Amino acid sequence: MRRLPLVLTVASAAAALAGAAFLGTMAPAFAQGANMSFFVTSANPGKGADFGGLAGADQYCTTLASAAGAGGKTWRAYLSTTGAGGVNARDRIGRGPWVNAKGQTIAANVDELHGTNKLTKQTALDEKGEMVMGRGDATNMHDILTGSTPEGRAATGTEDTTCGNWTKSGDGSAIVGHHDRMGLRDDAPSKSWNSSHPSRGCSLEALKATGGDGRLYCFAAN
Repeated sequence: MRRLPLVLTVASAAAALAGAAFLGTMAPAFAQGANMSFFVTSANPGKGADFGGLAGADQYCTTLASAAGAGGKTWRAYLSTTGAGGVNARDRIGRGPWVNAKGQTIAANVDELHGTNKLTKQTALDEKGEMVMGRGDATNMHDILTGSTPEGRAATGTEDTTCGNWTKSGDGSAIVGHHDRMGLRDDAPSKSWNSSHPSRGCSLEALKATGGDGRLYCFAAN
């Protein structure tokens, strides 16, 4: 029987061990992705703040989550709406707890989420587990659409705070939060993750001019 050179057999064994090590390091990542229950969307679908209403925004969250291996859950966009039948963002995202793509806990429940949560630039990751650029980076994308007050409720009054309940991609405005908890000033609105200031408009171009990219917070409600 022909014997393989010793160098070849050693190299083959090393390759096999390297492959096993690679698979071993990948397994936890997939497991964490499957357990993910919170993320910032990695992109905007292309129409600014027009997601086709809440249903369209929820479906966008679901699509991105499924592509990242976190399907099989009821995903909801953290958005409030106003007017007849208006809803509060805090009332539609479940009870928690919520964890990001790396398994880091964002908040244990709704009260903690709207109190002393663990949302920072380092933990407010997108569905791929990547950080979203914020203030001080090459492109500022820290404005996240919410249409909400700091308590996670719809704003009162006559001004547009939700880009027509998430159906406008032109004129209008929406309340945004800062995922990196940073702003031009050292005050509460600048540090708010869900209620910092109104946008300049509802188009993707206007949202970018404000310091955003038309992104959403997505939560698993179950």
